[in-house]
Amino acid sequence: PIRAGDFVLIDIWAKLASDPKAVWYDITWTGVVDREPTDREQHIFHTVRDARDAAIATVQQAFTANQPIAGWQADDAARNVIRAAGFGEFFTHRTGHNIATELHGNGAHLDNLETHDERLILPHTCFSVEPGIYFPGEFGIRSEINMITYPGKAVVTGPLQRELVRI
Repeated sequence: PIRAGDFVLIDIWAKLASDPKAVWYDITWTGVVDREPTDREQHIFHTVRDARDAAIATVQQAFTANQPIAGWQADDAARNVIRAAGFGEFFTHRTGHNIATELHGNGAHLDNLETHDERLILPHTCFSVEPGIYFPGEFGIRSEINMITYPGKAVVTGPLQRELVRI
């Protein structure tokens, strides 16, 4: 059950069941129930949000400049923000994964932790950007969006969470 005072992380993924060739949509938002977030929760959320935005900007800049970019480079952009804030040990997974007709597709992952993914992020591919900071037994924050790339540009496919949601 979700109760007043809880910190909530909601990770949602879905696709059209009627279309076996449909691509997944995979997002995560966080919020607090029936209260204002603490200063610490706000600080952690802003760090994760800024890490997410750093990865997004790194991919967008590379595609706008028609420069190749590997998955590990986007991971490093997010991971560097979290490390600089002093939370590197609490970011325990890759920054993102390829998305296709499988939720975790076979294209480039945004990963320089679990693997050093040297595969290039190609035009006409979709992937998640989802950095997170997790304090075992306490709470965790992840901010996940999806991106799709085209020749010369990379775009976020849905809304960006800018602040913790009040539920």
